[in-house]
Amino acid sequence: MARVCFLFNHDQTHQVAHSLPIAMAMAEQGMAEVVLAVTSDMLEQTVRSMARPMPDRLRIVRLGLHSTGARLLARMAEGVVPARKLLIYRDNLDFFRGLDALVVSEKTSLLLKTRYGLDRLRIVHTRHGAGDRAIGFGPESAQFDLVLVAGPKIARRLEQDAGVAPERIRIVGYSKFDLCKGNRAQLSFPDPARPIVLYNPHPSPRLSSWYGMGESVLEAFLHQDRFNFIFAPHVMMFERNWTATINPPAFRRMRKPGPRYAEAPHMHIDLGSAASNDMSYTNLADVYIGDVSSQVYEFLVSPRPCLHLNAHNVPWQGDPSYTHWRAGRVIAPGEDIIAAVENAIRTHNDYRPTQQALLADTFSVTDQPASLRAAHAIDAFLQDNSPMGGAAR
Repeated sequence: MARVCFLFNHDQTHQVAHSLPIAMAMAEQGMAEVVLAVTSDMLEQTVRSMARPMPDRLRIVRLGLHSTGARLLARMAEGVVPARKLLIYRDNLDFFRGLDALVVSEKTSLLLKTRYGLDRLRIVHTRHGAGDRAIGFGPESAQFDLVLVAGPKIARRLEQDAGVAPERIRIVGYSKFDLCKGNRAQLSFPDPARPIVLYNPHPSPRLSSWYGMGESVLEAFLHQDRFNFIFAPHVMMFERNWTATINPPAFRRMRKPGPRYAEAPHMHIDLGSAASNDMSYTNLADVYIGDVSSQVYEFLVSPRPCLHLNAHNVPWQGDPSYTHWRAGRVIAPGEDIIAAVENAIRTHNDYRPTQQALLADTFSVTDQPASLRAAHAIDAFLQDNSPMGGAAR
């Protein structure tokens, strides 16, 4: 029986739900010896909580840093770069050599092939999120042995933009829905009848609305009495004192919003709890405000009004990285955000057909759960002796 590891090696927990349901399905079906490898207390607790009840065939192992040099380097650099995450691979090569396949939701695990020479290890990419940003369709995607995608849109762009061979792609649906689609935050706003607006900016300094428009958004909702408001940025936004991104390259010092916003009874400020990434807010909100976060698609599973903030004056029309901006009005700095939200509510029916078309292209839905479809895809891939992993889709 194949030994398959699902790796959870990140600073936060937002990627767990994109692969854990697949591990659970494989274990429940007896398809492989399934190991869940975690690299922190936070990740282990999240995995155990989300996997409840834990399938009998599922085993959790803890990976850490074994060398003194690695531990020292991680402590020195962790405030700026994800040093520990990168060093985990070098310090656990024997563990990775013993696997038939490694299933990951991120791309740094490709270091095992490109830097450490584990060419025989098959690495399966589940991806995380179903967004449109160009970084999700870079050439490194073609280095995976198998890529599992949520729908036709992603398969198409991986072939066209990343050069992924069609036979390495399987359309399996969105496994996160199997765990999170029913989640809904329980918040105690004084006037629960008010519509709830969710503001969900991305952390990337060159793409996010937070740095140029975020404070004005918070100020506007602080001084109005029409809406309840949730501020739940990407969980990596305030994870470190500095935010660094590779594509596009940027480096920015982070300052958290002042306490007066959290003190306002009609405002809920969440800078990184589990609810920020388990669909608790996207399921609850009536209106979505964002920029480039893929969570907009999770929100649009139930089509509702949304608003996009173009803080960088991007010429977005026709750019596939901003396809989701077609789902609602796009506004620039200086516009009245409250009036824009009211307009988004009034005109939502104008955008509903576009939202439904975007959903159909983004998420493949069948009568079989996405996690089980993905489990079958991995199982078939491992049983095929060819290096390309068998038939496409």
